[in-house]
Order: sequence, then structure tokens, then C-alpha cells
Amino acid sequence: MLPILKNQLKTSVAFVLLLQGMVAAASPAHQDIIKQLHVTEGFEISIYADDVPNARGLALGDDGMVFVGTGPEGKVYAVTDANHDGKADHTFVVAENLNMPNGVAYKDGSLYVATIGRILRYAQLAGHLANPPAPVVVYDKLPTDTEHGWKYLRVGPDNKLYTAIGAPCNICQPGNELYASLVRLNLDGSHFEIIAHGIRNTQGFDWQPNTHALFFTDNGRDYLGDDSPPEELNQWSAVGDHFGYPYCHGGNVTDPKFGHLRKCADFKPPVWRFKAHVAPLGIRFYQGKQFPAPYQQQLFVAQHGSWNRSEPQGYQVVLVKFVGGNPVSEQGFISGWLTDDAVLGRPVDILTLDDGSLLISDDKLGVLYRVTYTGKHQTLAGSAH
Repeated sequence: MLPILKNQLKTSVAFVLLLQGMVAAASPAHQDIIKQLHVTEGFEISIYADDVPNARGLALGDDGMVFVGTGPEGKVYAVTDANHDGKADHTFVVAENLNMPNGVAYKDGSLYVATIGRILRYAQLAGHLANPPAPVVVYDKLPTDTEHGWKYLRVGPDNKLYTAIGAPCNICQPGNELYASLVRLNLDGSHFEIIAHGIRNTQGFDWQPNTHALFFTDNGRDYLGDDSPPEELNQWSAVGDHFGYPYCHGGNVTDPKFGHLRKCADFKPPVWRFKAHVAPLGIRFYQGKQFPAPYQQQLFVAQHGSWNRSEPQGYQVVLVKFVGGNPVSEQGFISGWLTDDAVLGRPVDILTLDDGSLLISDDKLGVLYRVTYTGKHQTLAGSAH
């Protein structure tokens, strides 16, 4: 093994052991963790729900109900705020014993759940939270690989289900065209279609307001060093688009194993590059009425955080600013989950509530955060200015 790979593996193992030690240690109370978070001036962050273990994908149902997918927990939750006071009243388990039900989407009274190998539909779930109906299988021909097998799920402006099938490896040339792809299908499971290739692992996408252009994050390959390759924000335009994996990363980094087969110029480059290993997951263009004008139609991105970097980075929510339909800058919005001594939490997905506030899921702490605009100076300790 090359010396550099040995060092990278040692670094990866050391950080994983560090994270395991943090989990084993006594965790601070959730409110104590909130006090450690830094949020942009004028905004406040609070705990919306604190009983959603392994909270990941988010979807908004009727009357403000929030559906929450998970990973290893194998459950799907429904979170309600009946009195509309900005804090959840009840959390219901509406599905369990599922295989990594990460992705959730809601349309016309039905909840759609993406597991590793299937997409399920729960009809009229809102009226039966205490006694959920059995699901109907919408589609069951997805690969069952666990590596990058977790599925994100959304309903697009065309009323189709969109999901992605990750590469079953860190770096490889999958033989099946289903891998490393973005796909869509009708709500009844018909007309399954691959619309893009060369996508290693996307866990978040959203449609830009007005243009309806589809943007998605992609997590780059490992073991090319601390600062390479950059993570990606991509824009899909047409069926057949290819975004480079496994030949090219970040639009300009030739893969040392497969790059000789095809040139970076053959593929669509990212429209924005994040730092390496920050793991950008859920994204959301803000379309609420609560935040001021500079945030309207701008993109919030949850950076889940690195696992194999000698100095961890990510563990934050950032704002990618758009001008004329294109991203032009990136700025911090919420940070503080990563401290000198511990990883306090890991943001996963983002959702806009009916009142214009933002929800953020945290699969490490098992909570949903709510971010509101107050127009006042943020009083929490360590606030950004």
C-alpha cells in the first residue's frame, strides 16, 4: 500500500474512533447544545422536536405535519404541532422495521417512503397516525446495495417521484447503468426513467423557484487527500446529462484510477464547489415569507460533516447565494456542531414550514431544530455577527 494511503487510512480510523468515543460519553442536554450553536444575527434557533432518533429526510404534509425518515433506525415519524406554538406536540411512529427509510415525500394525502430497495406509499396517513395503514409497493426494482444505497426522495414540479441510486463503492466503474444515476418515475411506479449519470451519492435536491431548474448535491470520493476532491452542487438540464463519476471529480480532478478512460471536458461541471469532505446533503431554496429579502430564493445547504479528514470540517448549514439564476457565493448560516472536543450534532435535511421558519434534521442528536427570523440581535452564546 502506498504511504499516503496508509496515512489516510490511519486518519480515517482515528476519527471514526474519536466519534465512537463521543457517542459513548455522556451527552449534554439538548438545550445546552443549542447554546453552543452560532446562528446569523437576526435569527433564533430552538428545538422543535427532541424525540426523533436518527432524524434524516423531511417532508411537509397537510396542516403543518412533518414526516421524518431515518437510516439504521428503520422508522418513519410524523411530527405534529397542533397548537402552532413552534414546538412539536406529538411524535408518532408511522412505519418501522424498514430498510433505511431515508427518503420521504408527500403528495395529495399520500406519504412516499424510499428504502434501499423499494419505494412505498402510505395512503391517507394523516388521519390514521395511531393506527397507520399497510403500505403499497410503488416500485421494487431498485438495487439493494447498502453502500450509498440510502435514497433521497422528492416530488418534482412535474408530479413525478425523483430519487437517486448511488455508486455501490467509494470508486468503481459499475457494470449496471442504474448505479450512480438520478432517476424519476410516476407516482404509481410507471415510466421509470434514468435522467442523469455520473453521480456518486446525492442525498439532497430541490427545484429553483420560477425556473424550476433541478439542483442537487453530490458527495465526492474518498482517499484523494484532505482537500480533494471538492464536493459538488450540480444543475441537471436534460436527460442524458453526465456529471463525471468515476472519471472526473469536481469538474477538474482526474481520477487516478479511471481518469485515463475519459476526459473531464466530456462531462457537466458543478455549478458550485464546496470544500472537500464536508458532505453536503439536504438543500432547500427558501420560498417562505418570514425571512427578509436577501434570503428569498436563496439556497440553504446542510453539511453533514467529514468522517475521514485529519481536521474535521463541515457540520454546519450554509447559504449559497444566487444571482441571475446562478450561485455566486457561500456564507455560513449556522455552525457550532463541531467543537474542539466533540461533534455535537450533524445536520441532514432542511424544510420550510408554512409559517416561513426552517426545520433542520440532526441524525446524531435525534432532533429537529427550528430557525426563525426575529430581526433582533441573536442572544445565544457565541452568535455570529
